[in-house]
Amino acid sequence: MEKNKLDVVLGLQWGDEGKGKVVDVLTPSYKMVARFQGGPNAGHSLVFGGDHFVLHTVPSGVFREGTVNVIGNGVVIDPVILLEEILAIEKMVGSITDKLVISKRAHLILPTHRMLDAASEAAKGKSKIGSTLKGIGPTYMDKTGRNGLRVGDILTPEFQDKYNALKKKHQGLLAQYDFQYDITDYEKQWMDAIEALKRFPFIDTEVYVNQALENGTPILAEGAQGSLLDIDFGTYPFVTSSNTLTAGVCTGLGIAPSRVGNVFGIFKAYCTRVGSGPFPTELFDEDGERLRQIGHEFGATTGRPRRTGWLDMVALKYTVMMNGVTDLIMMKSDVLDTFDTIKVAVAYEENGKTITDFPYDGGEHVKPVYKEFPGWKTSLSGLRRYEDFPEAFKQYISFIEKETGCRIKIVSVGPDREATVVR
Repeated sequence: MEKNKLDVVLGLQWGDEGKGKVVDVLTPSYKMVARFQGGPNAGHSLVFGGDHFVLHTVPSGVFREGTVNVIGNGVVIDPVILLEEILAIEKMVGSITDKLVISKRAHLILPTHRMLDAASEAAKGKSKIGSTLKGIGPTYMDKTGRNGLRVGDILTPEFQDKYNALKKKHQGLLAQYDFQYDITDYEKQWMDAIEALKRFPFIDTEVYVNQALENGTPILAEGAQGSLLDIDFGTYPFVTSSNTLTAGVCTGLGIAPSRVGNVFGIFKAYCTRVGSGPFPTELFDEDGERLRQIGHEFGATTGRPRRTGWLDMVALKYTVMMNGVTDLIMMKSDVLDTFDTIKVAVAYEENGKTITDFPYDGGEHVKPVYKEFPGWKTSLSGLRRYEDFPEAFKQYISFIEKETGCRIKIVSVGPDREATVVR
């Protein structure tokens, strides 16, 4: 008997692909949106009705009526950040108490996790990985080290003792660094936030999600960061601390691999990256600066200028393969409107050899081999039908489809919810 499946939406590059907007566009077809990994280092930007909103922990379906939003067990939660976000959302749309459920198995980011993150990054000096300093890494380390504190612990009589024990362990680690810190205020905020979050159901989301599938509820699993930041298959060590690929849906929500249906892979019509690490097609010239300015490439979470470069087909084919992508979604096509020539990396050169497989080190020492396309030199932003796209842009689309073996289902031609062409 064919079982009901959930669909997945995730980023195929180094994050910042525009997942928030896509989830917001896709959610009318779903009754449940579930985040399966990452933490408040994610910044999912949504623009609608002239308002701009950035979500960090709450799934992007929260602004749609009748949609339940699930924070899965694979997510790490900072109660302070989550509460601030909830209050900001409620200012706009009223109470969301009945629209949000939180996994008891999700791990908590303690104030001392944030301090450990900052101390460790400061000690790395030149070999910094570009952490967002939100305590994500240290929290996942405690999770795998079996020391972590989970949402379900909040409801137990031993919560304060468990908290104190983990805090003490962290203080011991922090003593090894030359790092000044004071968590008094943040800790008070943290404890207050824990109390305030108790109005939301803390549940066994794995049972909840599987039950919803049995009942035929359409579910969308929402990824954070991007595939090239995956802890196993990304550009290690310049990666995030979780599995950002489709595989992470199974462990981050507690569903079987056979329950995964469509996988919507999101990519930008060019590439960006925040923080350190290899970036084969990075541009340091006027073109790179133009991409940054036209595309407003500054971090949604940190405000940092993003590194920019041309589309990298070697990397894109790799992440399409790893995720089992069924449909591609291309974002920010309109950013390329004014370019005379658009380039795409189709291979790399390393030590005089041409390679077309994404390398183990993420392309640290490669030189991209480019294919050039004529620019379309016209504004895409007002167009709402594929038929109306300029010929040069259609050629760019069909080249990507041919290379990846995957159809581009949605093309975004501007930041607003309406500027979306579904094929």
